[in-house]
Amino acid sequence: MKTSSFACAGHRYKRHRFPAELIAHAVWLYYRFPLSLRHVEDLLAERGIDVSFQTVSEWVAKFGSEFAASLRRRSKGSFADKWHLDEMVVTIKGRKYWLWRAVDAEGYVLDALLQSRRNKKAALKLMRKLLKGQGVTPRVMVTDKLRSHDAAKRDIMLGIEHRSHKGLNNRAENSHLPIRRRERIMMRFKTAAQCQRFVSSHGPIWNLFLFHRKHQTTADHRTLRTEAMAVWRKITLPNAT
Repeated sequence: MKTSSFACAGHRYKRHRFPAELIAHAVWLYYRFPLSLRHVEDLLAERGIDVSFQTVSEWVAKFGSEFAASLRRRSKGSFADKWHLDEMVVTIKGRKYWLWRAVDAEGYVLDALLQSRRNKKAALKLMRKLLKGQGVTPRVMVTDKLRSHDAAKRDIMLGIEHRSHKGLNNRAENSHLPIRRRERIMMRFKTAAQCQRFVSSHGPIWNLFLFHRKHQTTADHRTLRTEAMAVWRKITLPNAT
């Protein structure tokens, strides 16, 4: 396939020799499925498109955050009013970090923040980020038994119902699984900045294609998938005809 005839759509793709459709598709593959950069390279090669994994990496870093920001603006304030907060350990170059994450009652990712501490200050930082990003306060906050959550909540979300019980927070625990899966495929995150950049982009894109199939008919699922792809095309190819 000759790349010289490719035309980029939209200002964000200016000076890229590959077309907007291909760049958006590569980014979609990487975030939508548990694939490595080399996997995306091979999938494109099978279609006759010679793109190195380094180029895919550059696209993912540049456009992934842009697409995620657009999705985040579209979904602001639209999540359930029950928030589940939890943290997971991430080891980067032998150093232990905590990835603080929040999801709503349906499992949609609200936000994620990598921090070096697991204390009240870290919990406060996540809660402030959540309140700013969502623009609303939750009706209920669910956490495990970590006391930092309750201490932080008393400072900035006084009056919000707080349910602190490990068994009630399975929604947050289960939401860690996609990140764990990607962590293994990527053979661990290489830097704290890389980890934060990935989870910040992964969450909104993951949300767009999160369908609870066990509660849907096949026709409903296909309709939702078609609508999600239409949204994806709208934010990635705004000038496409």
